Amino acid sequence: MSGIVELLVSRGAERRVDVPISAVACSRDGQTFAVGTVEGEIYLISVAVLRQPEAWQRVEAHDGAVLSLVADTGSGGFLSGGEDNRLVRTAADGATTELHKGRRWVEHVASTSTTIAFSVGKQLELRDASGEKTLKGLDHPSSVTGIVFDAKGKRVAASHYNGVSMWYVQAKVDNVRPLEWKGSHIGLAIHPGGEALVSSMQENDLHGWRLSDGHNMRMSGYPRQVASMDFTRNGRWLATSGADSVVMWPFFGGGPMGKPPSELARLPGVFCSRVKAHPKHDMVAAGFEDGTVLLADTGSERVLPVCMEGRGKITGLTFSPQGGYMVFGTEDGAIGAIDLSSTG
Repeated sequence: MSGIVELLVSRGAERRVDVPISAVACSRDGQTFAVGTVEGEIYLISVAVLRQPEAWQRVEAHDGAVLSLVADTGSGGFLSGGEDNRLVRTAADGATTELHKGRRWVEHVASTSTTIAFSVGKQLELRDASGEKTLKGLDHPSSVTGIVFDAKGKRVAASHYNGVSMWYVQAKVDNVRPLEWKGSHIGLAIHPGGEALVSSMQENDLHGWRLSDGHNMRMSGYPRQVASMDFTRNGRWLATSGADSVVMWPFFGGGPMGKPPSELARLPGVFCSRVKAHPKHDMVAAGFEDGTVLLADTGSERVLPVCMEGRGKITGLTFSPQGGYMVFGTEDGAIGAIDLSSTG
């Protein structure tokens, strides 16, 4: 791809912070991105200064790695869990508020506009939007390894050893729906229409359940563990890492059972480490272990280079909710921000 103009050069900016990036998120109003590091900082990138990296704000949010980072319940701001056993709210202006401090890491955090979920060991705690009121604590048979809400925020699922537990957020009596499959489940994605739930496995596989009847779906053949997956906006495809391309499983026409996956944006010998579906278009962003970031059209297979290799493994990648902006971070401490709506 030599000679091709990278979007990061023509429409973006980058900054080196020399600390590995652990997570990237965008606020619900799409006006601010947050980039967490393994040393506990959060860099706030306002879209107003997206192309002025010297204006990106550094916040000392945690004493230890930022383990999870998501949009806050309100329009701006973020929630993060860390190795310092804290759940922290960071406002768009950089002000921080401690919402929880315990004796174990806060490893996973998820949110809707009305509910916060975070895990400490085997327990999943749900709080209201203020973060001050605990709604319920939900116990699991082993440590929670992933959390996801459905699109309406009515159900929340937690992965753990030997399966996934699904709960109704507003239920007066908490009856778990167990989705069982032996092995270590390490991450979750839920179909935007609520049709299926998919977990990534320690053993280089995916396992899914059709939620209408609990039917099992196995998706295998990966050379590496699947560390990142995301459904496309209409739920037709599940984009995944774990190979030297974006592996796309069809969730239409009877798939994925009995249907082979498609591949996008293949870089021979270079493994994909992060994927993120565009929220408004049939497009997937793919980050690779050599630092390459590509945008791939799921229909035409056309590929646009966001940036080429040389910045370290991509460890965080997201779009704004309207899809006009994109931010990524790398293991070598590079942060890139791109204005996809600009004309260059």
